[in-house]
Amino acid sequence: MNRQQQFHLWYWIAAALAILFLQSWWHGAAVTERIPYSRFLELLEQDRIAEVQVQPEAITGRYREPIEGRSQFVTTIVPDDLTRRLERSSARFDGTVRNTFLSAVLSWVVPALVFFGVWMFLFRQIAERQGFGGVMSVGKSKAKVYVEKDTGVTFEDVAGIDEAREELREIVAFLKEPEKYGRLGARIPKGILLVGPPGTGKTLVARAIAGEAGVPFFSISGSEFVEMFVGVGAARVRDLFEQARKAAPCIIFIDELDALGRRRGVGALGGGHDEKEQTLNQLLTELDGFDPREGIVLLAATNRPEILDPALLRAGRFDRQVVVDRPDKAGRAAILRVHLKKVRHEGLDVEQIAALTPGFTGAELANLVNEAAIQATRRGAAAVAMQDVTAAVERIVAGLERKGRVLNPAERKAVAVHEMGHALAAASLPGADPVHKVSIIPRAIGALGYTMTRPTEDRFLITRADLEARMVVLLAGRAAEDLVLGEISTGAADDLARVTDIARQIVTRFGMHPVLGQAVLEPERQSFLGEGVPMLTPRDHSEATAREVDLAVRELIEAAYARAKALLAERRADLDAGARLLLERETITPEDFPPLRQARPAAA
Repeated sequence: MNRQQQFHLWYWIAAALAILFLQSWWHGAAVTERIPYSRFLELLEQDRIAEVQVQPEAITGRYREPIEGRSQFVTTIVPDDLTRRLERSSARFDGTVRNTFLSAVLSWVVPALVFFGVWMFLFRQIAERQGFGGVMSVGKSKAKVYVEKDTGVTFEDVAGIDEAREELREIVAFLKEPEKYGRLGARIPKGILLVGPPGTGKTLVARAIAGEAGVPFFSISGSEFVEMFVGVGAARVRDLFEQARKAAPCIIFIDELDALGRRRGVGALGGGHDEKEQTLNQLLTELDGFDPREGIVLLAATNRPEILDPALLRAGRFDRQVVVDRPDKAGRAAILRVHLKKVRHEGLDVEQIAALTPGFTGAELANLVNEAAIQATRRGAAAVAMQDVTAAVERIVAGLERKGRVLNPAERKAVAVHEMGHALAAASLPGADPVHKVSIIPRAIGALGYTMTRPTEDRFLITRADLEARMVVLLAGRAAEDLVLGEISTGAADDLARVTDIARQIVTRFGMHPVLGQAVLEPERQSFLGEGVPMLTPRDHSEATAREVDLAVRELIEAAYARAKALLAERRADLDAGARLLLERETITPEDFPPLRQARPAAA
């Protein structure tokens, strides 16, 4: 019988006792009459009372014959010579002494129980909201247990990460058929670490394992091990593995492992007494302590592998690391097909949408489909169309349109010239992505206009010519302003930052500069969360080399700017015509302005 059923049973028992009490009280009230003391004396003189009981506070008794349907009475004592009156009557009379033991005990116990119950209720409510847990269960594991189809997700719902899915499918088969894999001496892996950027489907894959496996699946977050009480995390690790051993074969899934497995520090501020370090030490001990033949697989996910303790990642603990990366174009198309099943749509080209969304994760694609459905609902359509998907992509990439932000004519012309410069440069260079749309409608994230390009395929290797073409496209906006307006504005600030980053990587990371050679002067930062807060990295080259780097970066940027300006000067007529059309319509596509579809060889 579970806790919910026990609660219902006690509820019905309390209700039955309350009904019996009310019934007894009602029956007594129905046959008992309260009379004045003078009426009592009158009835006593008339010999109509058969029995009397004198109590310290009241007198109760019974009539010889019912009076007005009542057979009993009660009255309040008034000081009087009652004894002689009773002796003259024929009524039997007696005195009673009230037993106060039970009432005295209850007067002490009941209030204490009430206060204790209220205190426990309030404490549990506060503890649950603050995450402290119950007093008696502070060291217990908070893992949620899933078995078979509890999650409602299977491998059929996971797309775009075929390699990771197949490797984890093998783990599920290993648990179901250990004899098949053990015939050659193979043992089940102890731990599998899923690493990848946020939103790529690591937790979804874990839920799919719970849906596929016919074994118990313990799911818990790394942050739930660490509490304000010292030693609680280690106790919860022990309790989790103890439960897993009882339920073996099973799978333990720890989400956000970096909250628990951060690299241990050395010194006065860290040391072995830190709560997180105690918890991590206990986890390492448990990983070494269980036999793989018990059938326990530890599955964990993180998007910060660079900060994990090396002891966690050594062989024999997390034996495998499975990278769940951003999907390629085919993977994005597969993910889109999964999510488009949930919405009503017509005429959608999945391959075209996949080409519009380079770098999108599975979570971002799910959000894209939802935004497209909202957009279609907003315009009163019967189904989601391609225009809704395009609007959703623009909203996610560039932000919400801010038509209320009114630019003066000079600013609108500068934005139109700037964006048309980007678009014409992208249409002119063979290594650049083709133009999809150009707009001068301000967006919520601060952009006054944008040029959207659509890659034709996924690129995994980039040549120096491609990088230089990207620099030319980025600088073409400022070059167009200089060429047409005769002055430059602050609208190219983001373009300049991106160009500088590309130029510095050409020189310091990719070894593509003829003067500085093949040396790597700035190592790549391994992080799935991006750069985040800028970090000062120690420089391991001389001041002379640093000066050469700065000169090389400036040389690359100046060369790209000169190339962009020459290219736009050659297409000055298209630049002026495109800017006028953009000012008129605010948003144009290559269908509206054919020069954006012309791919001409780049000027030497």
